[in-house]
Amino acid sequence: MRIRLGPVLCLALLSTGLSMPAFAHPHVWITARAQVVFAPDGKVTGIRHRWTFDEAYTAYVTQGLDRDGDGKLTSEELQDLADENAGGLSEFDYFTTLKVHGKPQAFGDPQEARMTMDGQQVTMDFLLPLKAPTAVTGALAMEIDDPTFFVYFSLADQTSVTLANAPQGCVTNIAKAKPLDAAMLKILQDEGAVQAAPPGANFGVEYSNKAIIACP
Repeated sequence: MRIRLGPVLCLALLSTGLSMPAFAHPHVWITARAQVVFAPDGKVTGIRHRWTFDEAYTAYVTQGLDRDGDGKLTSEELQDLADENAGGLSEFDYFTTLKVHGKPQAFGDPQEARMTMDGQQVTMDFLLPLKAPTAVTGALAMEIDDPTFFVYFSLADQTSVTLANAPQGCVTNIAKAKPLDAAMLKILQDEGAVQAAPPGANFGVEYSNKAIIACP
């Protein structure tokens, strides 16, 4: 991964001179969209993610990738970066949880990774397949977040989670992550406060993007 979402990126941001405390969180901001993919037999086979990164991350991570020097970054010039980032997602559990009947589903390696530029921001698309397609009768729950707050995910809008080839009658209910307010940012900027939290404390319960998909 060219710039992993970890200590290397933290140092990278500091080197850019951004006005951010040394241990402040979040370091990366992502606007997310997701599509839950169904097979013709009605089983869920995976999730298609679309993540748009903030301008600061984009500016750093794309340095030196304009190989032809034309001032524009093509998807071909960004492909190595896309493959590298997708390949490093497993150590972060793909920032994705999918549960069927309350049971977490295992994911395979990301596929079809691709990056494109939209103005000053880079967007990564990839397919996150399930290791085993699973039938859904009742509720399926998906969450997109980073419990450590190194990355902050937000959904673009109430249409940010869609269904592809879903059985007739499936409906989706979306709960967007709560915006980070001044009080929460203060907690996250205090590394001691985070480390002193009691075991099991969940700073992010209100800051996770959730979708409940109900099928007949």
